[in-house]
Amino acid sequence: MKNSLRIRFTVTAIVSVLLVLVVMVSVINLMNYNKVVSDSDRVLGMLLENGGSFPEHMKPEQGIQPEPPKEMHGGDRTESPELAFETRYFSVVIDSNGNVLSTDTGNIAAVNDDAAAAYATDIYGSHKNEGFVGDYRYSCTSTSDGDTLIVFCDCGPGLSNFRSFLGISILISACSLILISIVVFLLSGRAVSPIVESHERQKRFITDAGHEIKTPLAIINADADVLLAETSEDNEWVTDIKKQARRLADLTDELILLSKTEEGSYVPVREELDLTAITEQQIELFRVAAAGNGRIIESSVEPDVRITGDSKAIERLVSILLDNAVKYCPEGKTVKVCLQRSGKNAIIEVSNPTDSPIDEKSLDYLFDRFYRADASRNSETGGHGIGLSVAKAITEAHSGKIAAYKDGNDIIRFRAVLRL
Repeated sequence: MKNSLRIRFTVTAIVSVLLVLVVMVSVINLMNYNKVVSDSDRVLGMLLENGGSFPEHMKPEQGIQPEPPKEMHGGDRTESPELAFETRYFSVVIDSNGNVLSTDTGNIAAVNDDAAAAYATDIYGSHKNEGFVGDYRYSCTSTSDGDTLIVFCDCGPGLSNFRSFLGISILISACSLILISIVVFLLSGRAVSPIVESHERQKRFITDAGHEIKTPLAIINADADVLLAETSEDNEWVTDIKKQARRLADLTDELILLSKTEEGSYVPVREELDLTAITEQQIELFRVAAAGNGRIIESSVEPDVRITGDSKAIERLVSILLDNAVKYCPEGKTVKVCLQRSGKNAIIEVSNPTDSPIDEKSLDYLFDRFYRADASRNSETGGHGIGLSVAKAITEAHSGKIAAYKDGNDIIRFRAVLRL
């Protein structure tokens, strides 16, 4: 149990840290990318306003730059006097028929006039006003002559920095996640130890208390037998004492079985069993009781289904499923039992109608100890509310699975899968 809790604790912590890292890395890199795009768009806006070039006072060839601004708000490079020297750009003018009228590639070395015309033609045909072509950010506007001016700005350096930062941030996050995982796993033992110790004490208490309770229960039962033997007629008070003592003894046995299963000390006896014979025997035992209460049991049992397991435990499993179905089946309705092979598994299914619609959410809790879907029926149906928990423990001890399903609005079906 401790290892299982440590793994779950570690996985939960890792997933939590991973989600935080993913959000942080995504937000930071998205902001970084948006900064590159917004800076490029501001430069493109300036170029479009001036017909595809910088204002005269900012052109590099003029050689004289104005005084730099006293403060650049938010590090905005569009306010820098060095902007015209740093920016690589080119522009193309296209008429309304899609013909290239002019190109200006004097401020970039990587693109010639033919390449610029090809870029512009493709963009003009796409009818997009802005976007990327490779590492070039572009934007379009209409001129006073009715032509289209397309300006391209080289975002290569900014995008290169963005990609480098993205790679580094992912690498650092991955390394951090690995280190955090190691540290969390090493420290998880201390984190779960109090829970494990508390759970172990609880299981030991149930087992020890169960054994201690069995002795006085046996004495009470024996004394009740003596009292009944000495009275001339049945005494309803003594009979009730015996009934409740027997019920408490059964509950104690089931709690001890559950506790041993959780401790791992319950190891079922492995022997070849005729599951067909066990199922048919249990059906016949319950058929009489069901008929007396106005219920019908219909069965479909495949012959010669054999498994390996503990005969008493498997009998208990089938008995619990039948007892549960008969108890909660309305009068005049039918309980259906099915046993069949499916590949390397034997499948036992028991279904019954219910008095009221089944809540889908309650199916997840039916195998919890003392859980009852309808608490108001405790006195009416009897039982301890622990039978299905025992059925689950027996099934899992035999490396099987058990689950509850909802068929329609008012039919519940229990399905136990056991290996052949």
